[in-house]
Amino acid sequence: MVGKFATGVVVVTTRLDGVDHAMTVNSFTSVSLDPLLVLFCAEKLARFHDAVLEAGVWGVSVLPASMEDASRFFAHRGRPLDGQLASWAHHRSPAGVALFDGAIATLEASTSAVHDGGDHSIVVGAVTALGTPSEGAPLLYYDSSYGTL
Repeated sequence: MVGKFATGVVVVTTRLDGVDHAMTVNSFTSVSLDPLLVLFCAEKLARFHDAVLEAGVWGVSVLPASMEDASRFFAHRGRPLDGQLASWAHHRSPAGVALFDGAIATLEASTSAVHDGGDHSIVVGAVTALGTPSEGAPLLYYDSSYGTL
């Protein structure tokens, strides 16, 4: 049933001890406008989980349909961390996390709360920076397949 709910696709990034970490996420949503809060869910077994919680700051790149390759790449477990961002143009947010230049929207957030969500943690963040670096149709995920509007 949950696979029948269409979602957008983002890559969440963080930087810990000079190392970039990234993960494809489709469990991303806005929470509040005042203050501006967003959330995503991270699987507790993923190495990204501990890195993002320890770093306390993270970036979100909302992917356009043209970046399906990035979504697939950052969804794979166990890939080497060194050089993983090299295939996609990106820049650093004010806090130093990577944001994709080809994204249709970006944001930076600092973690304001973490809630237990079974085998995932629900990570809530206060948005500290916003951007719209590119234009394009959003990448969507529905019924285990990618699509667009």
